[in-house]
Amino acid sequence: MLISMTGYGQAHRETDTYTASVELKSVNSKTFDLSLRLPRFLQPQELEIRNLLAKGLLRGKINLNVDFTRPLAARVAAPINKEALLAAYHELKAVAESLHLPTGEETLLAALRLPGIIPTGPEAAAEPAEEVTWAELLPLLLEAQAAIQQFRQDEGRALTLEILGYVATIRQQLAAVEQHDPTRIAHVRQRLQGHLAELSSHEQFNATRFEQEVLYYIEKLDIAEEKVRLAAHLNYFEQAIHLPDEAVGKKLGFLAQEIGREINTIGSKANDATVQHLVVGMKEELEKIKEQLNNIL
Repeated sequence: MLISMTGYGQAHRETDTYTASVELKSVNSKTFDLSLRLPRFLQPQELEIRNLLAKGLLRGKINLNVDFTRPLAARVAAPINKEALLAAYHELKAVAESLHLPTGEETLLAALRLPGIIPTGPEAAAEPAEEVTWAELLPLLLEAQAAIQQFRQDEGRALTLEILGYVATIRQQLAAVEQHDPTRIAHVRQRLQGHLAELSSHEQFNATRFEQEVLYYIEKLDIAEEKVRLAAHLNYFEQAIHLPDEAVGKKLGFLAQEIGREINTIGSKANDATVQHLVVGMKEELEKIKEQLNNIL
């Protein structure tokens, strides 16, 4: 079964002390290319994460994003400077009364916003990430990886049906070439007979040389072997699609090249407008196959 390199997977966990989410995205690439964004406390595990994803995803341009946050209630905050708060409140209240302005809750809120009342910075809202271990977050990564692998398999099944449809069309066009070939050969024979009648009346006509030229010409126009090889390549291509190999894309790419070589040879040797038209159609289907193979593992 084919597996696509395009995929998406995510995992999320929310507790009383933290919220963590893992997001994986992948698109096609010739190699394994990982870009990742980790919280600082997970950076020592970067190599382990790379090895884990390389083994599970094999190939593709992968983006990993791990978000880790703590709710405000779970953060460690320094106590409010009550003395500074009371002093600021009384001072603001006195100013408000002198200006005949209302005082109360608004004055207290204004005092709370003054510098030095509520500590800010790392000491005020430190996130003790060391309390959450890598072993606790690893299942999230594995869950996201399983999700993206399932996505790739689903996408691969859809691509399999699409590619097999293109192969079936090439088969139909090859059958049309096979059906038309006797007519093509008859036309070639008529042309040769006409040339023979014309040349045999010439005084410098060399029968032996002419026979050699005719044999060469017939052999050059014969596409029987190419038709057989093309049919064999199509059969093997269909068989390879269903192989259990997880990374069959390169093998299919090689087979697509061989299919293209036989199609091109049929087109160059046929010397027939109908066959040329069918060859163009086969080339179009083959290009669709190659385009989809770029996204296959």
